[in-house]
This record gives sequence, structure tokens and C-alpha cells, in this order.
Amino acid sequence: MEDLYEILEVPRNATQADIKKSYRKLVHQYHPDSHPGDKDIEEKFKKINAAYSVLSDPEKRSRYDTYGTTNPNENPFGGMGGVDLGDLFGDIFSGFGGFGFTGASSGSRRDPNAPTRGDDLEMVFEITLLEASQDTKKNIDVMRWDTCEVCHGSGAKAGTHAETCSRCKGTGQIRQTQQTFLGSMITMTTCPDCRGTGKFIREKCTNCDGVGKIHRKHNIEVKIPAGVSRGTRIRVAGAGEAGTNGGSPGDLYLIADVKPNERFERDGADLHTHLILTYPQAVLGTEAEIENLDSSREKIPVPPGTAHGNVLKVKGRGMPRLNNPRVKGDLYVHVYIDVPTKLTDKQRKLITELASEMKAPVGVNEPGFFDKFRNLFK
Repeated sequence: MEDLYEILEVPRNATQADIKKSYRKLVHQYHPDSHPGDKDIEEKFKKINAAYSVLSDPEKRSRYDTYGTTNPNENPFGGMGGVDLGDLFGDIFSGFGGFGFTGASSGSRRDPNAPTRGDDLEMVFEITLLEASQDTKKNIDVMRWDTCEVCHGSGAKAGTHAETCSRCKGTGQIRQTQQTFLGSMITMTTCPDCRGTGKFIREKCTNCDGVGKIHRKHNIEVKIPAGVSRGTRIRVAGAGEAGTNGGSPGDLYLIADVKPNERFERDGADLHTHLILTYPQAVLGTEAEIENLDSSREKIPVPPGTAHGNVLKVKGRGMPRLNNPRVKGDLYVHVYIDVPTKLTDKQRKLITELASEMKAPVGVNEPGFFDKFRNLFK
């Protein structure tokens, strides 16, 4: 029997946040839609969901931590008899078979014909930094299972209906009981005739081949709130997999992936960009024009004596905050001084005069340069 913590790849002392984070990663990695036709992946996906259904519930997790073993030598109730652990192990392993220990009676099982909510879906979508800075709408393609419109989910041909499986009596499982020194040991296996559905279909629906569901691509329009960042999850209620036996559909969870921007770096709600100044602008100050994220332009004051590497702050020109879009972060402008490599004769003359005025020796190829340089340290 696999350990549920090992299935979710978390330690036994993992927090609920750790369990949820690992679950999301594994669901994304092992989702059957990403590996069509891979039965091993489907089985792994079922185990991941079964493990999460237990470890995400504090009460079920506590019971599992206390009694979660099928080893008779570790069973704290081994000598008591009549203790029903069927519910516990049934909850954990009902999706893929397992064992239950019980006394005279067996554990209860979920009715396979009861309405079952559809699975949730999770997928990543791309968005630009500009789109993330404002409320926007995206059209996203989603592959999901829908209830067959011909048989309405029954899987039976039109005009017929599914019958109760005679082998498992509609339970979807076959039980075999053996007597042990602990009491009765019940082995639960999926009914081979109905494959766990509890129903037997004599004539299959030709539209869905008896599955009761159709795998289709849907293009849905989703509202993306301003301020989303990479990893933000957006829930679209009812856009997940169709339910079974009239159950409600699951939800769709969209994970935002904000693409890098050539001009801006994002840090939370703040943005960073750069501004190139000439030496005279940096020394004397100026009013420089910058381009905002939405391509609008505005002028900002550059104080005299601005040095290379200085950062100018433009308040309120950053990203909106996700939970409070009216409040925006700031824009930080990093200053770079442009040093020209080619000069006109007039520019060279003026800079040479400035250097002379500032007593700053220049021109490494000019006679006496090193003498002037050495004189600086006398």
C-alpha cells in the first residue's frame, strides 16, 4: 500500500499550504489531458486526487495518521475485534481498490449511481504586462469532457437505458471476505462486468460509444482583473469537467504566466525602467521624457548633478494592486550617462576647454599627459 504523503511528495509534517502547493504541481504534471492514452498517468492522477482528498481534510488526515496502515502488527486495535475501519480505508482507496479490516460488519461504500461533481481543471495562460496592468478579457481554448447530449450521460443507446449490474448488484465493487485473527478481512475489487459503474449497458450510445461524455474543445471568454502576476489563479466556476449522474460540473482554474517586457522589469506592484542622459543633462539638470507602460509619454524633472546609477521615482506609475486596483505601485527610473565615442571638432574643443577649466587632464595620446597625471599626486 502506497503512503499518501509519498504520493503527494510531501513530508508527514507538511503544512496544508505545502500539501496544496505540491498537489497543484502534480495535477499539472500528471493531468491525463496532457498525456492522452497513457493509462499509467491516469492511474497516477487518480492516486494523487485520492491522496489529496484525505490529506487536505484535517479530520481525515488525523485519522489516517493514527490508523493509516494495513499491517496487522501495527494495528492498535488488533486484539479488540469488531472495530470497523472500512470507512477509513474505503474513503482512501475507493478510487483504485484496496483492503479494509472489519469485525462482523463491512464498511459503507459510496453509491456509484449517486450524483458526482465533475473534476476541476487547471491550465496556464499567457498574458502581456500591459494586459496585466488593466482589466481585460481573454479567449482561452479549454479541452474538457461534456455530458453527451444524445444519451444525457447514461451511455445507453437512444430509446434504451442502463441496467443495474447483476454481478455487483449496482455497488460497482466485488467483495471477498477472509477470516483472520483480527476478524474479517475484506478485499475490495472493481467489478469486471460494469467496471465500477454499477450499471450494465446492453446497447451503447453511438455518439459517445457508451462513455456518457464527449471530449471537446471550448473557447471561453474570461475576465482577467487588473494587477495579476505570474502564478495568480483565476477561478471560472462551472467551466471544468462535466459531473456524473446529474452531478454539477467542476471548476476551471487558470494560472497566469505574465510574459517579460522589453522596457520594464516588474517587482510586485512597482516597475523599473531606464533613462539615458547626456553628460550636460546630468550635470545641469533637465526635463526628460519617459515612456509609460501604455506607450503614453510624460516629462519628469532630472535634478542637477544626477549621477550614473541614480534612481528617479515616479509615484503611482507602476502596476495596479490586484486586491485594490485603484492603488498603483511606483515607477523607478534608473539613470545611465551616455559617453559618446565619436565627437565633432567643435565638441572636442569645448570638452577640452571644460577639462582645462576643471583642471582635469585629458587625451592619453597628447604629449605631457602622464606628467600632468603624476602632478596630481604631488
